[in-house]
This record gives sequence, C-alpha cells and structure tokens, in this order.
Amino acid sequence: MNTEDFSLRHIGPREADQKLMLQIIGVDSMEQLIHETIPNGIRLKSDLDLDAPMSEQEYLLHIYDLSKKNKVYKTYIGLGYHPTILPAVIQRNVLENPGWYTAYTPYQAEIAQGRLEALLNFQTMVTDLTGMEIANASLLDESTAAAEAMSLLFAVRERDQKKTGINKFFVSENILPQTLSLLQTRATPIGIELVIGSESDFDFSTEYFGAILQYPGKHGQITDIKTFIEKANASRIKVAVAADIMSLIKLEAPGKFGADVVLGTTQRFGIPMGYGGPHAAYFATKTAYKRDLPGRIIGVTKDLNGNRALRMALQTREQHIKRDKATSNICTAQVLLAVMAGMYAVYHGPKGLEFIANKIYDKATTLANALEDLGFEQTNTSFFDTLHIKADAKAIRKIALKNKMNFYYPSKDSVTISLNETATIEDLNTIVSIFAKSIKKDTIVISKISEGNSIEGNLKRHTTFLKEPVFNSHHSETELMRYIKNLERKDLSLNHSMISLGSCTMKLNAAAEMLPLSWFKWGKIHPFVPVNQAKGYHKVLRALEDQLTEITGFAGTSLQPNSGAQGEFAGLMVIRAYHESRDDHHRNICIIPSSAHGTNPASAVMAGMKVVVTKSSEDGNIDVDDLREKAELHKDNLSALMITYPSTHGVYESAIKEITQIIHDNGGQVYMDGANMNAQVGLTNPGNIGADVCHLNLHKTFAIPHGGGGPGVGPICVAKQLVPFLPGNPLIKTGGDQAITAISAAPFGSSLACLISYGYIKMLGASGLKRSTEVAILNANYIKKRLEGSFETLYSGERGRAAHEMIIDCRPFKEHGIEVVDIAKRLIDYGFHSPTVSFPVAGTMMIEPTESESKQEMDRFCDAMIAIKHEIDDISKEDDNNTLKNAPHTLAMITDNEWLLPYTRQHAAFPLEYVRDNKFWPSVRRVDDAYGDRNLVCTCAPIEAYMEEV
Repeated sequence: MNTEDFSLRHIGPREADQKLMLQIIGVDSMEQLIHETIPNGIRLKSDLDLDAPMSEQEYLLHIYDLSKKNKVYKTYIGLGYHPTILPAVIQRNVLENPGWYTAYTPYQAEIAQGRLEALLNFQTMVTDLTGMEIANASLLDESTAAAEAMSLLFAVRERDQKKTGINKFFVSENILPQTLSLLQTRATPIGIELVIGSESDFDFSTEYFGAILQYPGKHGQITDIKTFIEKANASRIKVAVAADIMSLIKLEAPGKFGADVVLGTTQRFGIPMGYGGPHAAYFATKTAYKRDLPGRIIGVTKDLNGNRALRMALQTREQHIKRDKATSNICTAQVLLAVMAGMYAVYHGPKGLEFIANKIYDKATTLANALEDLGFEQTNTSFFDTLHIKADAKAIRKIALKNKMNFYYPSKDSVTISLNETATIEDLNTIVSIFAKSIKKDTIVISKISEGNSIEGNLKRHTTFLKEPVFNSHHSETELMRYIKNLERKDLSLNHSMISLGSCTMKLNAAAEMLPLSWFKWGKIHPFVPVNQAKGYHKVLRALEDQLTEITGFAGTSLQPNSGAQGEFAGLMVIRAYHESRDDHHRNICIIPSSAHGTNPASAVMAGMKVVVTKSSEDGNIDVDDLREKAELHKDNLSALMITYPSTHGVYESAIKEITQIIHDNGGQVYMDGANMNAQVGLTNPGNIGADVCHLNLHKTFAIPHGGGGPGVGPICVAKQLVPFLPGNPLIKTGGDQAITAISAAPFGSSLACLISYGYIKMLGASGLKRSTEVAILNANYIKKRLEGSFETLYSGERGRAAHEMIIDCRPFKEHGIEVVDIAKRLIDYGFHSPTVSFPVAGTMMIEPTESESKQEMDRFCDAMIAIKHEIDDISKEDDNNTLKNAPHTLAMITDNEWLLPYTRQHAAFPLEYVRDNKFWPSVRRVDDAYGDRNLVCTCAPIEAYMEEV
C-alpha cells in the first residue's frame, strides 16, 4: 500500500472490498456501475484540471509555508473582532477533539445530551448577560444576526402597523459598517426602508416599526440606549441592540431597559479571529417572539422515566412545514464555536469574566489618560474598550505599521484603538510612543494601570449574572477537563461509528486537514487588516475559489456565505441583480419542486421572490410537463428554478438538461442546491447540466466537520454572466464589478474553516476526488443491495441504481404499530446514529454512507437494520411493550434490580455480538418533545422554576 496516497486513508473500502462489493451489487467494474447510475449525457468528457495530489506530510509543510506569509501584528482594529486568549484546556479538549467536532446536529437528542447541555450553558450565558428572556443556540455572525433581528421585528409588527404598511427601520449611524451592508442586502427584497441617522436626532415617528443600536458604537462611544429605548417603546417602535458581549459584563443588560432583541458575537470569549470566522453569534429576545426566533433553541424536557433531558425545542424555523411562510431560512448554528464560548464562561466563571473585562476597561482608561496627557483629544465621553482620537491618521498609520501594530482609521483626522484581553502594559507604552512620535514629542511611560471611570451611572451593570452552579464549579483545568469529557461521553460522534445521514454527508474530517486551525499564524489575523498582512490567506482563498470553480464547471466563486442557507440566499440575490441589470426588475417568480428542502422556498421569499411549486412524478423526479407548463405560464416574470441534483430523492434525473433548457428558454436562471455535490465531483458538474449558480456545502462534500451543528460554509459558484454580481464587503475589496452588498460580516466568510476544504482538495487531487465520488456511489448501492428483502428502496434511477444516498420506506411497518422514529431510536441500542428520518418523504429513512466508511462498518450497520426488521416482524400492532417502543435502553435500565419487560436484558442492550466490543450507552431514555414545548425551559435554571405551561 502506498502510505503517501491520502485517498487510501480517506476512502474506506479497500481495493479487495470494492471488488467484492461490485460483485454483490451485480456489476463487473466501477465504470459499469457509474454508467448505470449517471446519465451518459451529463458525464464529464475529461478529468478535472487540478494540481497533483499531495501526501499529508507534503501538505502540512505546504500549509505551514503559506502561514508564514501572514503577518501577525498587534491588532486593535475592533469593529466586532478582537484578539483573544483561548484557554488551552478548551483548545485541546473541544476544538481539537473529534468527539466534539465530528458530531452531527442534535436531532437524535438521546445521543446528544452532552452538546445539548453545552448549548444550554451558552443560552444561559447569553440570557444572563443580555437580560433577555430567551436565546437561541447561536447564529452565524453578528451582522447576519442583526439582519435576522430586523426581519423578526418586521414580522412581529402590530396588526395596525402591518395593515397600514409601516416599513421604516431606523439604523444608528454608529452601527458596524459590515452590519449596515448586510442590513441593506436583506431589507430591500422584503420591502423594508432603512433610514440611517443619529440616535440623538431620531424623532420616534410612527412611520417606524423598529430600530437597531450599536452598544457601544462602532467608534467606542457608549450612548444612552436606556432613554432611546424608553422613547421608542412609548412610540410602539421595537428596538434591537447589537451589543459587545464582553462589555455587557460592565454595562447594564439592554433587556433591563426594554430592548426587544439583543444580538452580537461571542468571538471575544476565547475564539480565534481566523480572518473572519467561524464565530458564534448570539441572539436573545422576548418569550413572546419565540415562534419567530431564528435558528435553534435548546430546551429542557423529560424522558420516558420522567428524568430531566434536553432536546431542540419548538422547531421555530418550521421550514419543513411553513416553507415559503417561514420567518427565516437559517437551518444551522455555530455549535462548535458556541460550545467553546460557553466553556470559556464556565472556565472563568462570573468573577473571572469580571477580572478580564475590568482589565480591558482599565487599560483603555489608562491609555486614554496617557494620550490626553500627550495633548491628543479623545472624543468618547463614555467608553468600554475603544478610544476615538483626533490625530493625523496617515502619520499614525505609517509609524504604527513600522511597529507592527494595526489601528482603525475611520477618517484622515481620526484613529480608533480597541483594546482586548491580550494587551499588556508594554503594548500600551508602544501605542503611546507611536502617537508621541507622530507629533515629535517625548513619549509618556505608563507604569501602572488606572481604574476605569468613564461609564455613566445609569448604564453601569448592577444585575448579577452566571449564578448557576455550572459557572461556579469548574475553574481548575482538572475540573474543566473532566466536565468536558463527561459531556463528550454522552454524545455519539463520528469517532464512534458511522453516521449515515442522507443529504448531510458525514465523511472523514482528516486530522491533517484540521491541524492548521490551531496554528497562530492562521488564527490571529483580523479580517480587516491590510491585505498585505494576509497574503497566506489570500493565496489559500484564491486557490480554493479556483478549485471550486473548476470542480463545478463555472466561471467564478464567492466564499463569503458562511452556511448553506446563506449560500442559497446569496445565489438568488445574484440572480436578482443579474435580472435587474437587464431592466428585468419584474422577474420575481421562483419555481421550486415539491420535494425541495424547506430552506429553498424560505430563501426565495427572503430574496423577494414568489414561489411556484412544481409537482414530482411517481418515481420521485420533477414532473417535466408540469414544469414546462408553469415556466411558460410565468415566462414574462420567471426569475429562477431551484433544484437539487442528484434529486432530493437520491436519483440522477435523466431529463435534467431538458429541465434547465426549459427555464432558460423562458428567461429564467437555474439555481442548483449543492447538498448532493458529493455525487457529482469529478463525474459531472452543475455547469455541465445547465445550471447557472450553485451553492456548495463545504461541511458536506468538502470535509469541513459538522461540529455538532456548525460551523458550515456555503460558497456560491456562478456562470460567466453572474460573476459581476458576486457579493462585496464595505471594508475589503472582494466580489464582482457590480457586487451586491454583503451576505456575511467578513469579506471571505469563515476563512479559517476554508483551510480544511483547501487541504481536502489538495491532498486528493483530481483522481482522488473522482474516486471518492465513485466509492460514495458504490457504498450507497452496496447498502441498497444488502437491505433488499428487508427494506424497500423508494426511488431508483432508470437502471435500478441509487446515487450516493437512498431512501428506504418504513411506512409498511405501521401495520405492526411501528413508526420510523422507533427504528431510529432502536438503532441507538446497536451503536448507530439514525439516518435522516422522514425527509424528504414522511415515514422513510434516507441513508448516505459516504466514501469514508469501510465495508466492515457498513456490514455492521446493515446487520443492525436487518436485525431490527426481524424484531418488527415479531411485533403485533397491539403490543406496545417491545424493544423498539422502549428504545433506547440506558445503562440504568439494564442494571436496575427490577426487569419487567417481556424480553431479556441481553437482547435489549446487546442485540448483536459486535455491540459488546464498542457499546454506546445513551444517557437518557426517549425524550418527550411535546412536554418540552408546553413547558419551555431554555436555560440552566431548575425546571421547577418554569413549570407553568406556555
């Protein structure tokens, strides 16, 4: 075996296994299988034009050399991003631990209690610091969270405001520039009029439904948000506050002043800047708005025994139900980063956080005093960490760069300096010397730190926070290490067994791809540093753009969208801009198949489009006749078609080129959802099937780990005519010549995570990428064959083949009283996470093994599924006391002195012999979802405090 060939480490089945699997499937070769699976008319005629594959060692040397091209200066730019200190115990035990970064979204709550508790800690931290009633489990970044706040406030307008069309939204001129750009992107399509101005001049007119404030402002000034919110409330104007979470340790919680939404980023809580992300945004609001709260909420409920358990509450998005009526298209979070930020609060506790915040505040005060002693005017009358100084920006910048320091220069005669927890007295003295030199004066030496005194009394924090035991118990490294491990043991992750989730592609996240994320020359780069300080990043990001452009067969790529849902929205906004550039402003009809993911129609509405649904045929394909009829009916206003390929049903539709041509003939553009790109790479591509834009889930096809429900990255790749409209950024040049406004806060989205996909492509090369796709198809068809006779495959291609995933029909088991959820829970007893349940068809399972799983692991999974089928055969509809209905079985059940169930303990816990070698014990029994929704508890407070039904 060639030990330098990365593809042999990434791909699971050995060559001999592949030959045997092909034989079992009934084909002579891989090429025959692919020929029978993918329509010949869309196959690529040549191999991808990519660099030769690197070995892991070659890649690590390569990425290390590129890191040296980044210049790590002392950075005091602020604008929502700050150097931080990530405690090593969190770095080693969470960020670098596959038990945390390979976990999936906690849809199977019984095997996700660890990360659910970590997220509950995060929500508690957020509600405590913001003074709000409810928080979600994180959003993508501060700017997108601000846009979600605006949309929420628009959705919850009072009835008469909706009736009279009140649509003005006030934006403080103190808002972060990237947030303003994103608000502009989101406002126009849904009919919101932004009005930007000074808080002191705002007239609180009844023409406004909402307002957003920055706290502190972008230049550091702390304004009197208390008075503003009181006046707004009196005028029925709802207020969102974008708040620096570290400042909230010193500043009173906006919720105490009557704010309706408080949002921001938790990057300051130990998360590396990473040239823009990934970071966990936070979002908190009033319980009255819980049904409109975007993203995910973790809530407390009880299990079958009445014990406390956690799960995702409310399903507030309800995209699978509401579709085009959904309030948000966000279907993910930044779980790994939220876990890290929450652990930062657990480790430091309230007293530790106060120490850090005081240190920052006092150093800002000390620096302000020294600069004023030098003769400079510091204009912020009240500040936490940021000083706004009148000075010659050009002169300061020149000297600062020579001293390897970055400040922010909002105008030619002003400089802002944002201090952070890493700043030392030596740093302060260097800053003072820079300013002294600019005016040719002797410097002033700071010898001690002064106590801060600039925060006004009515804005000082008086509310206590983080009193729960979890934030006051784990302050030694030993205790935190054990707490993290305790939670990790409650979660089933990819380091335990296969996670065969259809549509989600839980493949290997190779250690060599992950290692550079911990390197300081990648982590300590602010997204708004001068471009020449981020040359390493720009080489990687440009190369990744080129790689993805080649793989998709398109002409250009934007890495800015930082989730799949953001990618959908970005792709549609680019299509919208294209039509508008041709004076086709009226084109606003988006055709979407009935089988599409719920985020598709939600994204279309966000982009200002009207959704027209097209039928699916009995075999699960798009009904071409119905599509043609609707495209022709709406040809004067047709904007786009949204499709997934291979289809959501796991089939390569042979009519795909006819479908895309119908749309083009009627004036529309074709958006392809890239969720199933793992079945295309190297064999076909979106450009080849006639699409115009696609988003890619880098956390699916291109190996970024799911992290328990995030991070994700969702770049868009576009055809030539759409390249000019790729999204820009107000501070760093990116995007096309006619760029739409920002989609995410940072110019290149979650740049740090992009290193993973760059490495994945670099080490696999064209041949490895193609082979990965082939083996993904092989593995799916092998499972399909092994399950024949036990489970019916719902849809297949014209020659009976599946794509990279397959749907099995569990509805016939209803005659035994068994639902698909019962199979999902029983799989836990066999040591497996369930495949995707009831999507895209209710009562089914969608299975995707990926190319990384070995034949041995797939055989264990198939053995488990077949054994469960035998159990179902022995169950009658009247018998609800059986292994499936009681699943999963916990260690507490198995070791209890009493055992009154009509089957043995051994059969409950060890149904097949292999389970004994690697038994996973769920920490709770089946959770009660309905109880948790009726009794909504979203913090660490004891459940007794919330027993009133909601």
